[in-house]
Amino acid sequence: MGTLTNETRLTLLYIALAFAFSVAARMIWYYQFSGFEQFMFNGQFMINTNDGYFWAEGARDILSGVHQENDLSPVGLAASQLTALFAYILPFSFESVILFMPVILSSLIVVPIILIAKSLDNLELGLVAALLASIGHSYYNRTMIGYYDTDMLNIVLPMLLLWSIIWAVKTNENKYLLITALDILVYRWWYPQSYSLEFSFFGLILFYTLIWDRKNLYNYKLLAIMMFAMVNLDGFIRFPIVLLVMYIFKEEKFQKYIYHILAISVIAFFASGGFDPIWAQLKGYVFKDAVTAAEEGLKLHFYSVVQTVREAGHIPFNVFAERISGHVITFVLAIVGFIYLAYRHKIMLLGLPLIGLGFLASVGGLRFTIYAVPVLAFGVAFLITEVARFMPTKKLKFLSITALSLAVLYPNIAHVQDYKVPTVFNSDEVKILEKLKDIAQREDYVVAWWDYGYPLRYYSDVKTLIDGGKHSGDVNFPISFMLTNPQDVSAKMARLDVEYTEKTFKLAKDNFDKNLTIFSNIEQMTKEYGFSDTNDFLLSLQTDIKLPKKSRDVYFYLPYRMIDIYQTVEMFSNINLMNGEMKNRSLYYVTKMFKQEQNIVNLGNGVLLDLKTATITINNQKMPIKRFAQTSYDKDMKLQKDIKVSNPMADINVIYMSNYKTFLVVDEKTYNSLYIQLMVLEEYDRTLFEEVIMTPHAKVYKLKI
Repeated sequence: MGTLTNETRLTLLYIALAFAFSVAARMIWYYQFSGFEQFMFNGQFMINTNDGYFWAEGARDILSGVHQENDLSPVGLAASQLTALFAYILPFSFESVILFMPVILSSLIVVPIILIAKSLDNLELGLVAALLASIGHSYYNRTMIGYYDTDMLNIVLPMLLLWSIIWAVKTNENKYLLITALDILVYRWWYPQSYSLEFSFFGLILFYTLIWDRKNLYNYKLLAIMMFAMVNLDGFIRFPIVLLVMYIFKEEKFQKYIYHILAISVIAFFASGGFDPIWAQLKGYVFKDAVTAAEEGLKLHFYSVVQTVREAGHIPFNVFAERISGHVITFVLAIVGFIYLAYRHKIMLLGLPLIGLGFLASVGGLRFTIYAVPVLAFGVAFLITEVARFMPTKKLKFLSITALSLAVLYPNIAHVQDYKVPTVFNSDEVKILEKLKDIAQREDYVVAWWDYGYPLRYYSDVKTLIDGGKHSGDVNFPISFMLTNPQDVSAKMARLDVEYTEKTFKLAKDNFDKNLTIFSNIEQMTKEYGFSDTNDFLLSLQTDIKLPKKSRDVYFYLPYRMIDIYQTVEMFSNINLMNGEMKNRSLYYVTKMFKQEQNIVNLGNGVLLDLKTATITINNQKMPIKRFAQTSYDKDMKLQKDIKVSNPMADINVIYMSNYKTFLVVDEKTYNSLYIQLMVLEEYDRTLFEEVIMTPHAKVYKLKI
């Protein structure tokens, strides 16, 4: 073996330094919460992202070799498969593997950054950019310790793709054709939504070729191999196709057919529906509507979940800039620096798709800012190294790079120290789910809002109706209806939704090879109960309708933490499904910040409660209250209630949950909802429900019908 060159040694040293820095920054959270038992399970910290429990469920089932039919466990998806492999070969607990995977995998971002800088003959540029990118606000937030999700490689892989494309264009070597194609295959395996970014790279290379380098046959080879790697077929089919095309490219006799091969690849891409996923993402994040309507059947209208997801909402400019570069000033310098870098090294224009996707955050939401972080880190890093070039001595050059780097790193380091996100659940909540696991069967369903779907499946090993991935408006409607309507109609909807869900699974399985349209559960119910108007069907739930035969048990998981999102939950069923019109919102006000002065309790936001006259002032309008309810837990953790009716004709109720230091102001409809009655007041209909687990953190009831 030959000895390493000085440049190679320096490259490896910079990679090691940047990698160590990235890992060390992510360990700050770990030490901040060291010894905090409420964040721990099975002797290790729990993860801090809901979606992580989806991949954890799949990895768990892969390792156990068991999972039930239609349980939505992602045993066939990359993140679960890679996790299972690590958990199998590494001498660490499963909890430790999923906690630390983001730390190690996301820190690999420094590798392609420094290798790209090497192609520009500026390794110092790569080191500074790697340090900044590894802890940029947006990148850190979605790859910190415990943020166990696909984001831990979602930027590493496209940056590797950018590196291989840059080297392919610079060197015209066949090995970079293969590396580019393999990266696309791996990226698609890891993150199926990678279509848009891959297609953007393809489009930019095509543009470059047609405008500036049309006679270079190598560019058409690169475009063809990328397109074959991108076709909408299974990876096991695309891989041998890529190898075959690489063989053809190496044979001199086939060189005259390169244009034909490119044409075939483009036809194959569009014929396989390659553009469909791209259009679906654009509709979901750019052309999003508050209400979506089905295109067939009764054409029901449902409230769109995208409207309630913070990651998909509009963000102000300063937040946008800080998430990409740590500070508005740094962001501006990064833009200027990248323009200058692209002027000096036109090859860096290939990074525009990543910047463009990052800037999509202006309309698509803050989740996209992560893509622009590493490329714009090159911009500010280039300015730093350019300033250093004018230093008269090596010592001054080193000091200037160090000082300026610390200046741009400081806001990001401060953010890392201040970003103290909690785990998804605390240990007391997990104990409830573990207890439920011993009570419920694996085929039983637990009704809960989608925020809690993945953790429920992971810890309780049950089925759920909605979760972090299955939460479109049509599946959210029944759950929202159950949680925000009276107990009798909610109980019927629960039995209906569970049995129709299982019925749909069977229908889809029995008609796998047929072009069968399966409508939403609500539409199926409407039709099969003889209604043409879904509103009429929902009204019929107030009568004694015949329910489907019970095939499994159904449980309701009602956590205290849902009290803060009740209004969001209600929105999904507070809609006329036939025309899409939103109904008047219920009165619901929750506060933990209040102050009492004699008989007046100031609940904030202009809401004043007069205990003496039993009235409440909202928006300067004084109104009588119907009930004042106070709840508390005794020494045995049994709920005690004191409910006083003041004005039977009034519509407003006030609930003071003393142990939680929480006030609720609700109208009569909300007061009678299943969530308020069962979770807050424990006033449940014994003919419909039975207690299973009752704690201040969450309550679990079993459906009896």
